[in-house]
Amino acid sequence: MYSLILHGRRSVELQKWRNLKGSVKILQNAFSFSSKNVSPQGNAFTVSYLVESLGLTTKLAESISRKVKLEDKVNPDSVLTLFRSNGFEDSQISRIITTYPRLLVEDAETSLLPKLQSLQCRGASSSELAEIVSKVPKILEKRVGKSLSLYYDFVKDIMQEGTLPRSWTEGKVKNRIRNISVLKELGVPQNLLFSLLISRCQPVCGKEKFDETLKKVVDMGFDPTKSKFVEALHVVYEMSDKTIEEKVNVYKRLGFSEEDVWRIFKKWPFFLKFSEKKIAQTFETLKRCGLVEEEILSVLKLRPECIRSSEEKILESVDTFVGLGFSRDEYKVMIKRFPQCFGYSAESLKKKFEFLVKEMKWPPEAVVLVPSVFGYSLEKRIVPRCNVIKALMSKGLIRGGNPPISSVFVCTDQEFLNRYVMKQGKLVPELMAMLTRQRVS
Repeated sequence: MYSLILHGRRSVELQKWRNLKGSVKILQNAFSFSSKNVSPQGNAFTVSYLVESLGLTTKLAESISRKVKLEDKVNPDSVLTLFRSNGFEDSQISRIITTYPRLLVEDAETSLLPKLQSLQCRGASSSELAEIVSKVPKILEKRVGKSLSLYYDFVKDIMQEGTLPRSWTEGKVKNRIRNISVLKELGVPQNLLFSLLISRCQPVCGKEKFDETLKKVVDMGFDPTKSKFVEALHVVYEMSDKTIEEKVNVYKRLGFSEEDVWRIFKKWPFFLKFSEKKIAQTFETLKRCGLVEEEILSVLKLRPECIRSSEEKILESVDTFVGLGFSRDEYKVMIKRFPQCFGYSAESLKKKFEFLVKEMKWPPEAVVLVPSVFGYSLEKRIVPRCNVIKALMSKGLIRGGNPPISSVFVCTDQEFLNRYVMKQGKLVPELMAMLTRQRVS
């Protein structure tokens, strides 16, 4: 195993992506996972609750609302109260709920409280308990008893000492602990190790299969310090030679070259997990949106995650943009430039459109040219920067109308400051306050 680790370290530095055709033969078994049956649109109450109770941004709250639906305040309030009464700070609670939103629908008294009490019986102080649970929220998935205690102790050992006691090398979890230790020595970050340890995933189970999978992923050039390394472990561990060849052939029949497929796999390993039916359906749906084959290939090469978007989500996106006044041709232009557009909720798109076009008076055509503006936070970037622009225009320091959208938004904070704030002399404190006040609020 030590020689494997050394080989992996050299491979990360030196191994190039080559022999693409032959690479088909190095993958094993198909990765699959289930998702909760929660409406992809989320719901207004859930978003409002998360923003008001936890101080989350609207964008983050909308994302979480697609994973869990709250009917009223009673249960989630009891969960938050339980955490706070056990010494958890609001920032820690926010991290916990962001990572594991299903906790909000757990029963605080019968499900969560016994788990917290069990961990406290391990000798954890309030601060230790809060720190560990906030870093590894899914530890609360474990049942009260040996399983919960076992994983808590393991996480604590890694966090506090960075080493594994010998007692971990025995018992039912021997192989999992051994494999986690190997990944740790290879450089996989703690947060990724924790997710592997706590989850029910298979890549860290067994011995020979794990060793074989790890060597393949390392040889393929994935960086152990990145999350894509763990994603590749999932896919490689569970995808058979036959299945992977079939998936590659499906993409080839749709117009991708084999090199395209493997290049996208390096960018997003889960690209190979979808069924032929799902892949074909996404292609057909994008054609219904007016994109031709070459444009669809371009979109998926740029943003392969779009393959997982549902037919309903994509078609609703078209209706939303048309409802805002864009033509179907303009929608095509925006999707080709920024495929993430059809992943945003109608509410979010409408708010940003109304602010940019109706309040700030940029013409819709300007938005078409820079659709990535829909990906920025209204509260943290769009509104604060526009406040600065409006102030400068009101004082006659910007003439001839609004500057280009790209000049205002498609730049780093420092570039924006250099371009619009730092040159304004006595106005700098006032303009800085406009930026920071909105972000804090």
